[in-house]
Amino acid sequence: MKLSVLKMVGLIGVSTAMIALAGCRGVRANEAAEAPPAATVVPGFDVHVFSVEHPEQFPLAEAQAQSAVPELVVTGSVAPDISRNVPVISLASGRVLSIHARLGDSVKKGQLLLTVRSDDVSGAFANYRKALADEVLSRTQLERAKELYNHGAIALNDLQVAQDTEEKAKVDVETMAEHLRLLGNDPDHPGGAVSIFAPVSGVITDQQVTAAAGVQSLSTNPFTISDLSSVWVVCDVYENDLPNVGLGDTAEIRLNAYPNRVFKGSVSNIGAILDPNIRTAKVRVEVANPGIMRMGMFVTATFHSRNKQTRVAVPASAILHLHDRDWVYVPEPGGRFRRVEVASGDPLPEGLQQVKSGLKPDQRVVANAVVLDHVIAINQ
Repeated sequence: MKLSVLKMVGLIGVSTAMIALAGCRGVRANEAAEAPPAATVVPGFDVHVFSVEHPEQFPLAEAQAQSAVPELVVTGSVAPDISRNVPVISLASGRVLSIHARLGDSVKKGQLLLTVRSDDVSGAFANYRKALADEVLSRTQLERAKELYNHGAIALNDLQVAQDTEEKAKVDVETMAEHLRLLGNDPDHPGGAVSIFAPVSGVITDQQVTAAAGVQSLSTNPFTISDLSSVWVVCDVYENDLPNVGLGDTAEIRLNAYPNRVFKGSVSNIGAILDPNIRTAKVRVEVANPGIMRMGMFVTATFHSRNKQTRVAVPASAILHLHDRDWVYVPEPGGRFRRVEVASGDPLPEGLQQVKSGLKPDQRVVANAVVLDHVIAINQ
């Protein structure tokens, strides 16, 4: 009896194992049937190479070599030439009595600009009068000493002392007179006021005084006069564009206020320090001012390099503008075309356009890139 039970249990276990094995095989078969087919890998596939039917329908054009002068267009502003700035100084301290010129005025050399009431002049005139009195006394004593010496009343040494005193008194008079002139006053017509005149002709570009203001000698420049017959145009040039600018290069200047007028200038300085925030250097252009350039005016400057470069030109229709980039189609063997990225330049006469990089002279391109691109898009 026990043996029969054991046989039945064994048969049941074997049957269960066979059923489970069959189920696993079925699941694996179903998985194999539902799995996608293996991907086909095409070696050497290039997304920029396209094949089209009848490639002969797309005419080709040959890239032409041209000699070009690199140009760079930047913005800037008009500034005075600091080498032509002349400060108006006053050697006398005091208070302003009247102002005869204002900021922005055009003045002539010798024109009255300012009148200052100064105690320095009063003190200098007092010293001048004392020097005159001392000189009169010294001259009188010298004449008396000469008379006494001629009569043998005094020794030669006493006469020489009197002569020395007279010479020193004359020096003091001349020194005090010159001091008055430096302060802006006339020793023959002294007064408490100092008149300040323009040392050169030009335009007043800076004013540091107002009516009744105080003036400190040598520490205050009441005015600054600038000769604006020649001005500076100061431009910001990005770091990557600096190789296109050189000392002595010519520049065309266009004022925003007068866009139709072109002024010629030359690069006189390239800043040695870059602005760390915007990565630009100051480039200075010297320009002759015909009289309409005013300080602070915004300008557009076009730099023309003296080093010529060889570039290519293709029909403007051969360039395809796609995704903010410029492309051309170059033919390849087997009726295929390769799309090549280029850097386009300025438009040229006769429907041509300059290509700065990406093509070589005599290289052929599809003459109408838009048509070919349309055909490729339909085939895809």
